[in-house]
Amino acid sequence: MGQSLQIHPQNPQPRLISQCVNILNKGGIIVYPTDSGYAIGCKLDNKNALTQICRLRQLDSRHNFTLMCRNLSEIAEYAYLDNPVFRMIKNSTPGHYTFILRATKEVPRRIMNKKRKTIGIRLPSNPIAKDLLNGIGEPLLSTSLILPGDDFAQSSAEEIESLIGEQVDLIINGGYLSEKSTTVVDLTESTPNIIRVGMGSLTPFE
Repeated sequence: MGQSLQIHPQNPQPRLISQCVNILNKGGIIVYPTDSGYAIGCKLDNKNALTQICRLRQLDSRHNFTLMCRNLSEIAEYAYLDNPVFRMIKNSTPGHYTFILRATKEVPRRIMNKKRKTIGIRLPSNPIAKDLLNGIGEPLLSTSLILPGDDFAQSSAEEIESLIGEQVDLIINGGYLSEKSTTVVDLTESTPNIIRVGMGSLTPFE
């Protein structure tokens, strides 16, 4: 059975964050809190973990994964940003947005959209997620923890542990998280395309 750690949702304990980072660096799969419920993730170069995540969530090759990033500079390593796109993202992050961007060569082909060569990008505001990213010093490959048969991301770490505790290496309990879906914005064309309206305000794109 995987490990479970209860971490303060607003003031994450550095010692516990270090334990989480060590698990990721050793090839582990973690469940962690985000702005929109719990997510499941691993390091970007971890092929085996990606395969396990796809099996657990019953995902096919068409699924769009997301890179959780620390800042705009890191986004620019993995996605193409022109000046208008840069300003749009800067004005609306961190928070409840997922941006679809054209992927650079730094993104492994196995995780980008194969037809469009795109990748989802997020800048989280959740303190635990932010500290994890700072700890590993690179993006975290993620997808919302929506289990087969469910429509929304999991909200309770205790329930997650009872359902899949034996299939992941770590569950970070960051408290109960109500469902708050992100606004998904496709920025691959000259005009932003709102794919899904969630919690993110549309003001920066009007």
